[in-house]
Amino acid sequence: MPSLPKITLSTERLVLRPIGADDAPALYGIYSDPETMRYWSSPPWEQLAQAEAHVAATLAGYEDGSIFTLGITLRDTGELVGACRLHHFNPQNRRCEMGYILSRAHWGKGYMQEALAAAIGHSLEAFDLHRIEADVDPRNAGSAALLKRLHFVHEGHLRQRWIVNGEICDTDFFGLLRADWEAARGE
Repeated sequence: MPSLPKITLSTERLVLRPIGADDAPALYGIYSDPETMRYWSSPPWEQLAQAEAHVAATLAGYEDGSIFTLGITLRDTGELVGACRLHHFNPQNRRCEMGYILSRAHWGKGYMQEALAAAIGHSLEAFDLHRIEADVDPRNAGSAALLKRLHFVHEGHLRQRWIVNGEICDTDFFGLLRADWEAARGE
C-alpha cells in the first residue's frame, strides 16, 4: 500500500491525531499498566524503550501504508489517553483488523466509543474498506459490548489462540461490514 495520509479527526470531546515521537512517555504509561493490558495479546511494557520502538514502528507504518494509527487525546487538555489502529490491510478483499487501547483512568466515560466511531466512519470511506475485524479476549466483556454498540457482529470463537505471560487464552472474533455500518447510521 502507498503511504497513508496523516489526518486529524475531531469529536465532541476528543481529537484523534497521528502518533509522534513525543508520545512515547504517554504510551508507556498506558501500555505498562497491568490492568489495562490484562486482555492484550502481549504483556505490559517494562521499559520506555518499548514505547519508543512502538512509535518508530507506527511512523514506519504510516510511510509504508501498513498501519493507520490515531492517538486519542482529550480535546480540552491535549492529554494522550489512548490509541486506535487499523492494520493487516488486505487490499484485494478490502478489509483490515482493528485494535484499540485506553488508559484505565479514562474507562467508563464513553471515550473509546466516540473515538472508534470517528475512526471507523473515516476509514471505511478513505480506505474503501468493505470489512473491519477485531479479536477480543472473551473475558473482556467491556470490549465485546463496545464492538456490538459499534455494529460489529460476533462471528466466532477460537480456543487457546494466544499465550500471554504463560497464560493460554481464547479469542472471540468480531466483524463489521460497511453495509451494516451504513444501515445503522441511516446512510
